[in-house]
Amino acid sequence: MFNKTTKSAVLIALSGLFFLHTAQAESTLDAVIKSKKLRCAVVLDSPPSGFITPDNKPDGYDVAYCNDMAKSLGVQPEIVQTPASDRIPALVSKRVDIVVGSTTITPERAMTVAFTQPYVNYTVTVVTRKDTGIKAYDQLRGKKLGAVVGSTFEQLFNKELQGRWKDTHTSYTGFASDTETFMALQQGKVDAILQASVVYNTLASSGQFPSFTAGGLAPLSDMDGLAVRRGDPEFLNWAKVFVWHQVVSGRYAELYKKYMGDGPLPSLTMTGVDF
Repeated sequence: MFNKTTKSAVLIALSGLFFLHTAQAESTLDAVIKSKKLRCAVVLDSPPSGFITPDNKPDGYDVAYCNDMAKSLGVQPEIVQTPASDRIPALVSKRVDIVVGSTTITPERAMTVAFTQPYVNYTVTVVTRKDTGIKAYDQLRGKKLGAVVGSTFEQLFNKELQGRWKDTHTSYTGFASDTETFMALQQGKVDAILQASVVYNTLASSGQFPSFTAGGLAPLSDMDGLAVRRGDPEFLNWAKVFVWHQVVSGRYAELYKKYMGDGPLPSLTMTGVDF
């Protein structure tokens, strides 16, 4: 016969197993497969990563990536149009299952969400107007700068304003979306913004903003990861394996060429660093 102490210990152990099983059953991976739907947060005002086609359909590198994930899982993709500033809040509040929104991997963001290894790598261009005379990143000192709130570009500018650009009359304004930053630059509210080089190239070739020109490259390596909710190792592990498979299967190169052009395929790793 078990004594009361032994019975209590057994009950506690069984309770622990029950809650462990429940937690595992609640993984986003299981929920997605059960619902037969994968909800991806995608920024759709940032071509070629994400945009709306003339017939009002979502398209772009990130959209294709979400579609590939859904196909691999055997579910339907749902593209959730999400402003850049709302990517992480949308994930944390469970309005989406995963962020496929060109989200740069940073230690600060990793305190709130969990990242895969990089799934895309962007160089960053200074975008300015032809009348500013800006030809290099260091010439942004003393200028009016803008970026999307919560973006890596904003973090870089804030670092500069608190450091070597302090007391240089450099100013910064945050905006809610890429579209708003483009309009602010066009209207002269700011003198320069930062943008992924492939996004700028697409914008320049569109002819939508003929007054824009490139002002050199920014000292920023924009490696972006897929983001999932913290505390969900099953889904995070699946997402990491998926990114790996996209590369080894050649699909990464295929999508990059389709949406970014025929330039060199950027590496998703850094020398001496194992993500």
